[in-house]
Amino acid sequence: MLEWSGFCHCACIAVDAQAYGSKNDRSQSEIQHDLPRLLDRAARGAGLDRAQWQIQRKGDEQLAVRPLDGTEPRLVDDYVRHLVAELRRYNAQRVPEARMRLRAVVHQGLVETAENGFAGSAVVATARLLGADQLYDALAAHPDADLVLLLSDDVFRSTVAGGHTTLSTDDFTHVTVRVKEYEAPAWLSVPALGTPTAAPRTPGRTEEGWPAPAVPASGPPAGDRHGPAAADPVAGGTGISNEYRAESINVTNVAGSVDARGAVFGFGSAGG
Repeated sequence: MLEWSGFCHCACIAVDAQAYGSKNDRSQSEIQHDLPRLLDRAARGAGLDRAQWQIQRKGDEQLAVRPLDGTEPRLVDDYVRHLVAELRRYNAQRVPEARMRLRAVVHQGLVETAENGFAGSAVVATARLLGADQLYDALAAHPDADLVLLLSDDVFRSTVAGGHTTLSTDDFTHVTVRVKEYEAPAWLSVPALGTPTAAPRTPGRTEEGWPAPAVPASGPPAGDRHGPAAADPVAGGTGISNEYRAESINVTNVAGSVDARGAVFGFGSAGG
């Protein structure tokens, strides 16, 4: 285990199992047994060595701290991706009530190893981020997801926005976390979905950064476009129109062979 003296600029990685307190004794014991092993396997898959991290264990929760060493993009990208894969395999063998679902946070800042754990505002901030309402809401909004992720603004800007990962900024949604005395911007994602994944607002909550309503693409109104007519759900339509539209047909004469993989052909006659 890597040791350091004094305050050192560190990465802080925290995870917490969802609904741990509602499980029975045997299920809680199983989570405490399996969680460290899933985290270890994910780290090995990402080429990281958790044996070199300082780890504070608390039942269904772990806080890992390590000095910054340039592998932070791999931590945000590969480690999280491997952890999602490990959770998927783990949960596929269990009934829904026995699934392990994680809230995960990555932050960075000055940390000192202390007599009873860690000292430093970065550790406090990591704990506050882990308790963010947005993480709980995202798990509730995406019941098939095994993990939801929150990056602090510093981590997001220095890794994802900096172009140092395979992730896109579009995979994250900007949120404002308010827990106790803590308030700061952060970036939310559900990695397995690969899309912006902010959970819907809890009624009465007015968080900043939630996605705006979708804006229709530019172009003529749907009713003016040529193409299959929309289905009438009342009439039980199929969504396919058999109406012949001569003005929308293009005829192309081609001599020789044609590679039409992925193409769609329609056939009709001038008589309808």
